[in-house]
Amino acid sequence: MHDWLAAVVLGIVEGLTEFLPVSSTGHLILAGELLGFVGERAGTFEIFIQLGAILAVAWLYRERFARLLGDGLAGRSLVPRPGEAGLTWAHLVVAMMPVLVAGLLLRGSIRAHLFTSATVLVGLVVGAVYMVAAEVAARRRPATAASLDAMSLPQALGIGCLQCLSLWPGFSRSGATIGGGLLAGLDRRTAAEFSFVLAVPVMVAATGYDLFRSFALLDGDFSVTLAVGFVVSFLVAWAAVVGFLKVVGRVSLVPFAVYRVALAAAWALVVLR
Repeated sequence: MHDWLAAVVLGIVEGLTEFLPVSSTGHLILAGELLGFVGERAGTFEIFIQLGAILAVAWLYRERFARLLGDGLAGRSLVPRPGEAGLTWAHLVVAMMPVLVAGLLLRGSIRAHLFTSATVLVGLVVGAVYMVAAEVAARRRPATAASLDAMSLPQALGIGCLQCLSLWPGFSRSGATIGGGLLAGLDRRTAAEFSFVLAVPVMVAATGYDLFRSFALLDGDFSVTLAVGFVVSFLVAWAAVVGFLKVVGRVSLVPFAVYRVALAAAWALVVLR
């Protein structure tokens, strides 16, 4: 019963935080410590429920992914042609590669040294400062891309490089990429949408690799806990993304930055004292 309760709670936490700029990994680490749901199985569970959140975004952007898949199978528009607009696989590949390479090289060190509540608190605060700085910089110049189809390859590459900041637990992948989009010249909604679309191939690759390495832990009893967390994560992530897209044009990253600092301060005062 404890595992089922933990699965529901962590599924809600994952779904709410995966695509908001507040760090799902950081929240899962903190929530897991509060629930006493830690260890190798807990790590595998956290990886698996991310797939539920990924599936929610894949469904919401199914037409976009269907078009990209169709272009790929037909050999069309894999790379943008001069004077031609439109999001292509090239945009996703150049944005994915920096974090995938860095993740493979640093994965062992990150798992060994950074998956603690103390390092998460540092990531929350530093990420908050980064997001506020991105907002300030974006307000000083007009956006050059107001839709996904207006993005350039250099913009995608710049966002991809800044996505590497999210390897520090607590920093937030969506915070890094949305902030990176603002710094690269995207408007806030376009930056958020690219963050969501980019999350699907990046997280499928990362979670698939981790699940392959953890396959021995997936036994029959544990599979029920995984299924519960997966379904809850999918439903909550779907609602969170839809809600966020409705307000992202009117709400800056600053309230999320304030929340991150407040969470870090509260955790340090109440739990770490």
